[in-house]
Amino acid sequence: MRIINFLNPGRLVFGKGCITHCADDILSRNLKSVFIVTADPVVQLADPLVGALNKGGATTTIFSEVNSEPTVGMFRETLQAAQIAMPDAVVGLGGGSPLDVAKLVAALLDSGQSVEDVFGIGLIKNRNTYLACVPTTSGTGSEVSPNAILLDEKEGLKKGAVSPFLVPDGAFVDPMLTISVPPAVTASTGLDAMVHCIEAYANKFAHPTVDIYAIEGVRLIAANLKCAVDNGHDVEARTALSLGSLYGGLCLGPVNTAAVHALAYPLGGEFKIAHGVSNSVLLPHVIEYNIESAIDRYADIALALGIEKGHSTEETANRGLHRMKELSRQCGIPQHIGDLGVPSEAIPKLAASAMTVTRLLKNNPREMTEEAACAIYKAAY
Repeated sequence: MRIINFLNPGRLVFGKGCITHCADDILSRNLKSVFIVTADPVVQLADPLVGALNKGGATTTIFSEVNSEPTVGMFRETLQAAQIAMPDAVVGLGGGSPLDVAKLVAALLDSGQSVEDVFGIGLIKNRNTYLACVPTTSGTGSEVSPNAILLDEKEGLKKGAVSPFLVPDGAFVDPMLTISVPPAVTASTGLDAMVHCIEAYANKFAHPTVDIYAIEGVRLIAANLKCAVDNGHDVEARTALSLGSLYGGLCLGPVNTAAVHALAYPLGGEFKIAHGVSNSVLLPHVIEYNIESAIDRYADIALALGIEKGHSTEETANRGLHRMKELSRQCGIPQHIGDLGVPSEAIPKLAASAMTVTRLLKNNPREMTEEAACAIYKAAY
């Protein structure tokens, strides 16, 4: 069994109403100036946190302009605002976009490094500023991961920074903050979280210490996603999704994702397709390509998805593949990239771009070639 390295937040709090525990953690460290990175649609969810911080004597600056999947330009604007405020604590509150931006702001606030310097693995030199993450969606798991993703507008490709310094000091997962998430966003983010778990479990570098999170994350999300999409006020379903998303996030550092994410990045970068939607559309086609290389693993995933065991491992795994497609349709996710405005002539460029995401492709249970990537995009078209 290979050595595995977990880099988890110094403090992880889960449960209804736990957002104010973030204020407690900040104040207990005698931090007085807090920069909150968020988005306009969820800025009001920061009110309990701001109130508790102000009551404790801390000042707060709110930057609420991370309203789409983040670009390098958007990050620079946020960093500039933070450098004016010069906080001693940074909090990301929102979906994966505000969280990823907040993580990079905290790391690069006074480091002298540019964001271009840190794309890759282990390139951030240090982080001197306290960092907390408070997710308001059940999707990215960014609150517990060492990853941050930005779109490089010049190259039209999403790029990742991976570093121990991007793991927050505190993660506060309050399911009640997800109640107002619209059905379409609930569906896409929930499926993104499920793909994290599936790709971590069916992975060349899968590990027993991560498997337990991955398979339970699949089970929780598969059993509760449709309920949360249909009724956003179903607190039990929302809590289960928050926990499943958290488990998916815990998989990202030690194992990470694979070809589904690698092929999804160019769709988001080139055509601004929501990350969870890209993952969901590509998932069954990548699995069809992978399935014989990890048949036992995909059979385990099928059982976690809630299907009955087949007469053979192959039958079980294929039933799981059918269930993934069915769940995506039930949640209202488009089933073809052609329906998302992607022209067929873009496929060769998409495949070439996907092949540059080597940090994820190396994890895939079957070697991915550019020719195979083209075939997968065509199958998804």
